[in-house]
Amino acid sequence: MNRLHVHLNVRDIDETAKFYTALFGIEPTRREADYAKWMLDDPQVNFAISARGGDIGVDHLGIQVDSEDALEAVSGRAKTAAGQVLIEREATCCYAKGNKAWAEDPQGIRWETFHTSDNLTVFGEGAKETHIENKEGARTAPTGACCA
Repeated sequence: MNRLHVHLNVRDIDETAKFYTALFGIEPTRREADYAKWMLDDPQVNFAISARGGDIGVDHLGIQVDSEDALEAVSGRAKTAAGQVLIEREATCCYAKGNKAWAEDPQGIRWETFHTSDNLTVFGEGAKETHIENKEGARTAPTGACCA
């Protein structure tokens, strides 16, 4: 099952978590001092907020998948759509570990395709392997950082 992912940057994590808890009618699935996440079934959305700096509003959108095969398929579509993707292997980011690919739409909105393999107890940054792949499959030098 694929799940839409929405991640917002917020000013006040407590006030905003209270709002979304009331709106969704359930407590967050994951709550940290700077982060909250709701795994909603109706609609199927992984909705996350964080107060870690940056511009307030939509940080990125994404598609969460439940297998590496599904990640390869959806990341391939992202590469076709955007022309290139930033691949992160074994990324430790947003209190989770997994593999992901990043693309940008024509307006510059970042799209994350990802498969989570484990939860973390601390906010992690970076990935063991990071590179850019273009439509032809060519790779460029490592670059970037998790969620950057």
